[in-house]
Amino acid sequence: MIFLFAFVLVLLSVVLARGDLRKLGALRFRWIGLLLAALAIQVLVISILHLSHALDVTFHIASYVLVSGFLVANWRIAGMPILALGAMLNFLAISANGGVMPANPHALRRAGFDRQYAHFENSQALKHPKLPWIGDEFAIPKSWPVHNVFSVGDVLIIVGAAIGIHQVCETRLTRAGRGPAGGAPQGCPPE
Repeated sequence: MIFLFAFVLVLLSVVLARGDLRKLGALRFRWIGLLLAALAIQVLVISILHLSHALDVTFHIASYVLVSGFLVANWRIAGMPILALGAMLNFLAISANGGVMPANPHALRRAGFDRQYAHFENSQALKHPKLPWIGDEFAIPKSWPVHNVFSVGDVLIIVGAAIGIHQVCETRLTRAGRGPAGGAPQGCPPE
């Protein structure tokens, strides 16, 4: 939910920076099926299926492997290296902690998620987390509409996406310094 909210804010920022949202339609991604499969796996494992813990963890980690393939295939798109760094940090934290993103207990409480876990959660407080500084250390308070916990990796994912979207939409922010004739990267050429 936090990524959807951030995406809406990025689109609003494009409008405010006088970019052309229609240009997003010209953006072409390679291997988009990998990203869609990864998202489907995460939704199924985290919100719907609740298989055994071992299967949930395996599928969760596999979804990040699929995302990695998508990111490598689209490396040249503006903002993608920053987005990929964020995804890599999240993957490192999740892999180091047995398939679960370690969450700071104080951040969880602040976001209103002080609860016991009945089934697999992609983010949860762990007794002895590994690499906690790249886990879900920050919180959007429970009093806010989109309350949640998030990591440095999540921030980098959003920043990378924002840079790419602003480049493609040729906002005032990305036109500054390029001159009037500069062109924005339009994504990867079709295969």
